[in-house]
Amino acid sequence: MTANIAPEADWDLAPNVLEGARELRLSPEQCDLDYWIANVAQGTLKGLVNGHHPDAVTPEYMLKPGPLRDALLFEFSFRSIAEDKAARAITSLVANAPDVKSMEFYATQLLDEARHAQAFRAHMIEVGVPQAELDDVIEQYAGEHQRNVLDPLEQFGLDVMNGPHPFVSGVAVLTILVEGVLAPTGELSEHKWKIVDPAAASVERGAGIDEIRHLTVGSEIVKRSLEKDPGLKPHLADVVRRGNELWGTLPVFAVLQRREELFQAGIEQIADVIGDHEIWPGRRLLDSTPEERITTALEWAGATQTTRLAYMGMGE
Repeated sequence: MTANIAPEADWDLAPNVLEGARELRLSPEQCDLDYWIANVAQGTLKGLVNGHHPDAVTPEYMLKPGPLRDALLFEFSFRSIAEDKAARAITSLVANAPDVKSMEFYATQLLDEARHAQAFRAHMIEVGVPQAELDDVIEQYAGEHQRNVLDPLEQFGLDVMNGPHPFVSGVAVLTILVEGVLAPTGELSEHKWKIVDPAAASVERGAGIDEIRHLTVGSEIVKRSLEKDPGLKPHLADVVRRGNELWGTLPVFAVLQRREELFQAGIEQIADVIGDHEIWPGRRLLDSTPEERITTALEWAGATQTTRLAYMGMGE
């Protein structure tokens, strides 16, 4: 990419989600509409096809029925629904934004989330799902998990945004309880699909670059709100507590377990393709287990949430 693109939006230079969450500091003033047009629309997204680099191809084996293709359809169906719900919820943040720069930022995030949902759906078509059957396939693979996991999360977020301090409360839910949890699982997906389905990994990379910006700007907004009005802290702490309690009641592990078991069965069939590829430094993908991958993703999510809360001034 060109040197005129901000490093955090550059495909090759942007950090991963965990590094970005720990180290980057971005504000709504920095990431306004002009920033998005110059650095995202004309930077991150430049030359992409269906949300991924055109040279990131999908191997023939991904087009054939089997556990690996099922794992992809399972995961991308769920992700497409989650991103769709996020885009719709963000309309409330756009409407309630207290200033122009915050409104512009969440208008761009709305576009980002809608585009992520589109990219996940587009890749499902690339692996052979007919366009006319796409909605039915998404329901087949993820409908139950939408109702058991995503719908309760969505209702919680909507209830919060219809209550006291709707803007900053909604930002906290989105930053801490939604993207702070889901973005690290996307980071793991990029690693695990990198050699198995480069196009899928590239879709995840593009989404991850955006999520870094969403996490850091959202954290800055909550931090500033608490500095301006420390009396907000008990309310926001209660929102986070109730949200974490809700997460604890949802069958999230079952969702991850099913797709990782399918992925495991699939990679064992293409062991010769994977070889010594590492899912993270020092750990071969073929040696990793579904439980290990899930545990790692949840540890990454916990670390991201802890880092963000500390930066906001809610570390305790």
